[in-house]
Amino acid sequence: MQKRWVIKPKNNATKTEKLRNELGVSPVITELLLNRNVSTFDEAKLFFRPELDMLHDPFLMQDMDKAIYRIEQAIGNKEKILIYGDYDVDGTTAVSVVYSFFRDFHSGIEFYIPDRYVEGYGISTQGIDYAAEHGFSLIIALDCGIKANDKIDYAKSKNIDFIIGDHHLPGDEIPQAVAVLDPKRNDCAYPYKELSGCGIGFKIIQAFIQKNDMDIQLAYQYLDLVAVSIASDIVPITGENRILTHYGLKKLNTNPNCGLQALINLSSNKTGQFSVNDIVFQIGPRINAAGRIEHAKDAVKLLISKSLQEAKDFSATVDDQNNQRKDLDLKITEEALALIGGDEALIKRKSTVLYKEDWHKGVIGIVASRLTEKYYRPTIVLTKTNGHVAGSARSVIGFDLYEALSECEDLLEQYGGHKYAAGLTMSTEKIEAFQERFEQVVTKLIKPEMLQQEVLIETEIKLNDIEAKFYRILKQFEPYGPQNEAPIFLTKKVQGTGYIVGNNHLKVTIRQADTPNFECIGFGLAEHLDFINSGQPFDICYTIEENNWRGKKNLQLNIKAIRY
Repeated sequence: MQKRWVIKPKNNATKTEKLRNELGVSPVITELLLNRNVSTFDEAKLFFRPELDMLHDPFLMQDMDKAIYRIEQAIGNKEKILIYGDYDVDGTTAVSVVYSFFRDFHSGIEFYIPDRYVEGYGISTQGIDYAAEHGFSLIIALDCGIKANDKIDYAKSKNIDFIIGDHHLPGDEIPQAVAVLDPKRNDCAYPYKELSGCGIGFKIIQAFIQKNDMDIQLAYQYLDLVAVSIASDIVPITGENRILTHYGLKKLNTNPNCGLQALINLSSNKTGQFSVNDIVFQIGPRINAAGRIEHAKDAVKLLISKSLQEAKDFSATVDDQNNQRKDLDLKITEEALALIGGDEALIKRKSTVLYKEDWHKGVIGIVASRLTEKYYRPTIVLTKTNGHVAGSARSVIGFDLYEALSECEDLLEQYGGHKYAAGLTMSTEKIEAFQERFEQVVTKLIKPEMLQQEVLIETEIKLNDIEAKFYRILKQFEPYGPQNEAPIFLTKKVQGTGYIVGNNHLKVTIRQADTPNFECIGFGLAEHLDFINSGQPFDICYTIEENNWRGKKNLQLNIKAIRY
């Protein structure tokens, strides 16, 4: 599918010139900074030189004082504390951080992760019953709970207090817990609103340390886990998250948590330099696989391991679960693609809604993402579980999936999520009606340009702009992630020669007049080989990266799209 090339508008010329003079950098670097809302010398210093002492005071968060008081009270009274969290990477890292910290000061502490298939997402009645039966009087819920008003009331009836640490949008009423920590609360003055669930857990231990005059390094030892949560949960890597990720990656690459080290040892990245991208594709999926295939408590056991040998045993289990997940993912994706490819009417639709009762619920979200990549349209994959139909939905840039589902709510039992991802349940007999209604709604609401994948280009440059100083400064824009993506550049009228590598990938050497040659990789772009080798000029958009192959480093352009 041909991608739509969109170039970001140029910034105000006066603003650009002012910042360029202040910093003494090239016009291109100035443009990149302004695109990231960096417009003064001081903001540039914060961006390029993040420091841990720039982290916000945790007590600026609404209810943090109440949370710390209740935790101190529980420790002082030798009460039993249960650390409760969601079954994804953010939830399991959050539980691992808070549990690992407090177990060193308090023996009456355990953790609890709900079963994805029996209990579902968030705080469950079964979890509260477990706490009551085993004598827990305080539950600290992480990465969930902000809308669990009825569950908090149920816990109260059993004399169990709750502290909620969540980062999702609250509902109309805040739960009646002892403390509700969520920067997205309307009444919360905390300066940064985009922390991960694990980030909230980190702020709890930061506050406890601050209140009790302890060594802050006791909190910093968990920064690698915080970075894994930020990368895997796809929260913006701006502000406080940028600081946490910057130092978390440093720890991950020098002295990682035993569980993370065990996962690194299993990965294909042997350079010793993990990036956000490596976390997303190599660490995150292994942690997530535990909850998808068996139970997410396996991931927590791995991440709270006190020795590498202990972690090695748990990592083998998690890795095996990830291999099972990959097999299921591949099988179901192939089946789903065959269903679409074998039906001309489905191919022509503006949406995809597929159902097969034996598809594994743990991977349908991944399959929905893969189908969205292939056909680039709103996609829902459904399967049967526990007597009803459950689905996972994914959208395309600009299309509000939640709004579309709300127009189908009379056909659904439950639905929830946000603009680009959602979950839903319905009865089997409603599937066909839902497929038709959803297609009608998408056809009505979607704009033609939304159905064509977009490449968002920062600015146009020449190949001779890519020199050592430029790349040194560009490297300091890392860590990349949402709202600070790796810059995509446009260069026109290049020439090159290439060949195919691997599965449909392109390896190309390109040049412009009077410039050195640049090595390029273009994943999935082999269809352009004949034109490239014809000697005619073409345009490319690409990111600039460092390729490390057998200890030899060189700059490489990662081509995202080609046109001629």
